[in-house]
Amino acid sequence: MLPADLRQAESQALAALLAALPSGGRGRWSVDWRFEGLRLLPVALRFCQALLEAGQATRLVFPDAGACALAKRDAPELAERISDFRGQQRRSSESDEGGADLLLAVAPAMPDYEEFEQLCAAHRGPVAMLNGRLEDAAVGIGSVARGRRRGFVAEWQAAYFLQPLAGSALRRAYPGDWELYRQDADGFRLAARFDQKPDAEAQAEALAGEGGVGMGANLRSLETFIEGLRS
Repeated sequence: MLPADLRQAESQALAALLAALPSGGRGRWSVDWRFEGLRLLPVALRFCQALLEAGQATRLVFPDAGACALAKRDAPELAERISDFRGQQRRSSESDEGGADLLLAVAPAMPDYEEFEQLCAAHRGPVAMLNGRLEDAAVGIGSVARGRRRGFVAEWQAAYFLQPLAGSALRRAYPGDWELYRQDADGFRLAARFDQKPDAEAQAEALAGEGGVGMGANLRSLETFIEGLRS
């Protein structure tokens, strides 16, 4: 079901990732909370702490040194488990210590693609990325993009995904199906399930089959849902 607020979304994601990890030693998993206004750093710190408390050895890694330093400042108790991509690569090459830990990569994006790919290749344990953006619609065509989709990008599976949309919401929690929720005047209702992530056309067809979406009447409850996730 859809979470009532951000903390519940974090709990759902934690349960989904913990369920996914035993399925493969070098698994590549994504965790996504796709809504505007999210301050990802405090979420990432809480998520790392929750994984550690659940018994999952975890290291939190950031694409750049600035974000890494900020995370260490905000969570000094986790400082020894926080590094940037380059620091983690050095750690992997110099020692096997922690080599099987879960790497929790925070928001890797297109500019980080090659460095992140190398980091994952050097790590012998699982990797999960939080709100990663390894593809860019503006440069999503051509042989390079096609090669990436067949290679590194194709390795990733969604452990958890949550995205409020216009009059609907899309969610996936491993090992369950992708779930599309239609927004009604009194809240969200499950409209359809999918084996794979549905594209915009499949979502529109499913919602139309359920009677469509009334944007004007439902805007207030959508805003309430998003505000709850931001807090």
